[in-house]
Amino acid sequence: MSGHTLTALGDSFVEGRGDPAPHGGYRGWAPRLATQLGLRAAKVHNFGTHGATTTDVVESQLPPALIAKAPLVGVVVGVNDLVSDYDATRFARNLRTIFTALADTGATVLTATYPDIPARLPVPDNFKALLRTRFTEANHALADVAAHTGTLLLDIAAAPEWARDELWTDDGLHPSPTGHRHFAAAAAELIAHATATTIAA
Repeated sequence: MSGHTLTALGDSFVEGRGDPAPHGGYRGWAPRLATQLGLRAAKVHNFGTHGATTTDVVESQLPPALIAKAPLVGVVVGVNDLVSDYDATRFARNLRTIFTALADTGATVLTATYPDIPARLPVPDNFKALLRTRFTEANHALADVAAHTGTLLLDIAAAPEWARDELWTDDGLHPSPTGHRHFAAAAAELIAHATATTIAA
């Protein structure tokens, strides 16, 4: 047992890119979420790595996360699958593996849909249209898995504020510090609501 209360898995969105820390590296939404929930930084284990795909999470991040058995887990991954070597069957299988395994630990698990990142990328229109089709398909797959595993789903793809420029860095891929703060606040609200509902039930 690691003693961690919050574990975060995923790609550079989880790593915190776009939100520089004062003394180097990145801060990001995971430690900001911990602060919102009143958790100490030492209780957070962030596995997020730049460039990680769903396969990377299954093979490298999920095993130690399962050993850690943190009661709260955040997972955001998939964009690197969607913009490069995308295979819909493999993608859906990896999502099922990740969220089923985490649900089986009894943890509260949080994830988020994929916003319209293609709109911000400097790519040809035909490729942008292809990416949007993939993102839509991926959001359906994620919603299905979340529903079947009891995973909390923060639907930022449907939230109009995520179209605002100030929530993103210039590269169009990573949230700005404002974006990471906004994500953490929304995640904390969703977790608080879900926990209150569970207690009331």
